[in-house]
Amino acid sequence: MPERADPRARPEDMAGRPSPQGAAPDFASALSTPSDLAAEGNDAGAPTARDPGREGEPHSRHRDARLGSTDKELKAGATAEGSAPTAVGTSGVQLTDPAGGPQSLLPRPCRVLVLLNPRGGKGKALKLFRSYVQPLLVQADVSFTLMLTERRNHARELVQTEELGCWDALVVMSGDGVMHEVVNGLMERPDWETAIRKPLCSLPAGSGNALAASLNHYAGYEQVTNEDLLTNCTLLLCGRRLVPMNLLSLHMASGLRVFSVLSLAWGFIADVDIESEKFRRLGEMRFTLGTILRLASLRTYQGRLAYLPVGQVVSKMPTSWALDRQDQQGPVDAHLVPLEEPVPSHWTVVPEQDFVLVLALLHSHLGSEMFAAPMGHSEAGAMHLFYVRAGVSRAMLLRLFLAMEKGRHMECNCPYLVYVPVVAFRLEPRDGKGMFAVDGELMVSETVQGQVRPNYFWMVGGRGEPPPSLEPQPPPSQKLQQTPPPEEPL
Repeated sequence: MPERADPRARPEDMAGRPSPQGAAPDFASALSTPSDLAAEGNDAGAPTARDPGREGEPHSRHRDARLGSTDKELKAGATAEGSAPTAVGTSGVQLTDPAGGPQSLLPRPCRVLVLLNPRGGKGKALKLFRSYVQPLLVQADVSFTLMLTERRNHARELVQTEELGCWDALVVMSGDGVMHEVVNGLMERPDWETAIRKPLCSLPAGSGNALAASLNHYAGYEQVTNEDLLTNCTLLLCGRRLVPMNLLSLHMASGLRVFSVLSLAWGFIADVDIESEKFRRLGEMRFTLGTILRLASLRTYQGRLAYLPVGQVVSKMPTSWALDRQDQQGPVDAHLVPLEEPVPSHWTVVPEQDFVLVLALLHSHLGSEMFAAPMGHSEAGAMHLFYVRAGVSRAMLLRLFLAMEKGRHMECNCPYLVYVPVVAFRLEPRDGKGMFAVDGELMVSETVQGQVRPNYFWMVGGRGEPPPSLEPQPPPSQKLQQTPPPEEPL
């Protein structure tokens, strides 16, 4: 059954404080192991965590393991398009952050369901949770139930039937793929309009941690990796602040509809992402190795690309095709037309040609050390679109990816690299060659189009307000960058 912990240890009982972007906190003088924290804080009869050195076995889902019997009920009602979603199932208060963007707070104390993939990344997620995450949750009065995913799409299945009113937030401790599962699982529920408003939190424990790295960047912290990034994201959870996030709605030629929280890649990036899966035990080093191998045998893919630039949006009225698809579950995408028809005349069409890569990206990072979009946070309802045309040399492509670590690749002035902020796009691969990676997950290569849904769901982020001794502090020389407020929906 799921592990359960309801920690209520007093902060004054704890010895030692964690340093930001550093190692795990030293609680040795107050308690011997993280498992002792669970034992001291658990309700009577609740199982305690195993010793942190063990990997543990996957837990099956059990209704009796949920915390509390007075959970708030979910309330029906769709989120108004273009406005920040209203968090439901929580007693958090509404507020506005210093930059002017709408925000909300999780309640204190709060209860969260942690979905952890024990095989993600280097396979040490469970140990990392007990060593780095659990002690901080104890201090911040965040109670949790821990569920280990057992197979691909297990998290998707769990959230499809979970009683969301039992939790103030869903926490995903894995790479970006499990967050993809969770969001699509929520959107597949009969009550999807309400379910997608349940606050989410990303704790990095995979080999690809782009979403967590982006949230770390938006909070104003320096770029860090591994345990340092995990500590920062846990502290954001302790701070309880929520920020609205864009969602990418994708329609495939086969009729499949998919929602993306991060990116769609075709060509070089997708090849590296998918083909390096066999090296996942190397952590993020798998991407470096995959890049070198793919550069040695560089491919190009023929296709056609079209997009709706941010400045060319002319109408928000749904098309007849969009209205005809209202029986399909999910929001209506007003800017899209049937895939069998040409794109509208106000779209930009890139002549059919050979591409090295195409990337539609919602956030700043493509990995914890890949600062892909240094131009800043996408405004509400927009995303970053990059593509690299055939003809680029291997040396230049390598230079671009090396510079991406610090977000300097746009300074390389590569004539084959094109960037434009867009609201929607359509990509038509010729002959079905290549493969798509949606949030790092393999998808069949086929004609696809997508539109950004502005401010569609809540995530833990922003500048949280944990106790001062817990808050990550950037170096004095680093000036914090305020996250721009969400713009008016397009």
